[in-house]
Amino acid sequence: MTTLGTLLHTRLKGRLVGKDVDGRSYYQSRTPSRIGGGEQRFERWVIYHKGEDASAVPPEWWNWLHHVEADPIPQEARKPWQLPPQPNLTGTPGAYRPAGSAYRGGQRPAATGDYEAWTPDA
Repeated sequence: MTTLGTLLHTRLKGRLVGKDVDGRSYYQSRTPSRIGGGEQRFERWVIYHKGEDASAVPPEWWNWLHHVEADPIPQEARKPWQLPPQPNLTGTPGAYRPAGSAYRGGQRPAATGDYEAWTPDA
């Protein structure tokens, strides 16, 4: 989902580099920008689907977006042992809830006796 400003910036200054398997579009500026120290490099950005956050970007494209790789890693280059990327599930029903969490009943194991509570009068 894009705002009008992002859409205009993308149309005027962006060049489509590619799309990931979920259909997000990745762009690079047509001309380099000057960054600290006089160095120049191309600006890179992604157009997300509505409701997504930055954790939705797959690793192949994350490296490219953050200038770790010059080109995005092709999907075919993934190793068989690599799991598909997962978005950040915090705040959703799929979030990690450890034993003792209020969302899992709040039952914590009994204290082991190695803890002594502090009281102000002691």
